[in-house]
Amino acid sequence: MKLRLLSLLVIALFTFNSCETIEFETMGQLVPLTVTEDTSLPSININGLLLHSETYGNPTDPMVVVIHGGPGGDYRGMLNYKQLAADNMFVVFYDQRGSGLSQRIDKSQYSAVQVFIDELDGVINHYRQNSNQKVVLAGHSWGAMLATAYINQKPNTISGAILSEPGGFTWQQTLDYIERSRALKLFDELTNDFVYQDQFITGSDHLTLDYKMALSTAGDVSLGDETSAPYWRYGSICNIASIELAMDNPDQMDFTTNLSNYPTKTLFAYSELNTAYGLGHAELVSGALPNVELIKVMDTGHEIPHFGWNNFYPLIQTYLKEVL
Repeated sequence: MKLRLLSLLVIALFTFNSCETIEFETMGQLVPLTVTEDTSLPSININGLLLHSETYGNPTDPMVVVIHGGPGGDYRGMLNYKQLAADNMFVVFYDQRGSGLSQRIDKSQYSAVQVFIDELDGVINHYRQNSNQKVVLAGHSWGAMLATAYINQKPNTISGAILSEPGGFTWQQTLDYIERSRALKLFDELTNDFVYQDQFITGSDHLTLDYKMALSTAGDVSLGDETSAPYWRYGSICNIASIELAMDNPDQMDFTTNLSNYPTKTLFAYSELNTAYGLGHAELVSGALPNVELIKVMDTGHEIPHFGWNNFYPLIQTYLKEVL
């Protein structure tokens, strides 16, 4: 993966020093277009923003809302969940604000964690056919944290939750996990690569920052997976603004204040190969849930919905039959 990152850096270096340079303003040349730039992409309008979204299955069946990680990622690496449509589930995917192929917004529009919770609520209400239709949240990493934040506020509205390796349900839990999983040595090769790109790629617009984030994360495979899960486009501003928000307002990241009022069993998954997570962290985080089934998904690292799907899927099927 380091070779892949270095290759990308070399390509960019030649591009910016050649006679015919790429203009970042040329949409779609360096990063995929968003729904505001390519109207052929499937989208929905939620709280005044266009979100990249698509569905599979019968809209009247029980709904599974898939919530991707990040903040700033997208749902491409979670598309295995569409197989649930064959199990008589209505599966909803969406890229969060400023993420993936959804509309890009200013940093100021990430004013509170509540904007993500309200957005998820808007997605559910957009697709929900009636108040009797059951809703299950399936979140991964940051998406599992967001799913839990939603349940913490609306415990009586969700019929089930499938959570795979959330960083934590409090900011301290998340920080502890980040320290184990994302620590970089100051002078190692990958850190040098991250810094080096700033010498020839400058700019603060979404196109430039999203492109640089793609370069930086190309070698990010430290969580037990041999390669990165597929993605369309990272949302750099979303990622930066969300982290700053959490650092400045850690109390907003406590999603445990009302979880005791959620009696439904939650399926909580951790991976065999992500040594930064492990059983200890899984027990610590999931301990806030009053009714939890803790499972270890074999032969995968952090990206369970993508690389671990073959082992994860049967467990999900069993769980959904129990709670629905």
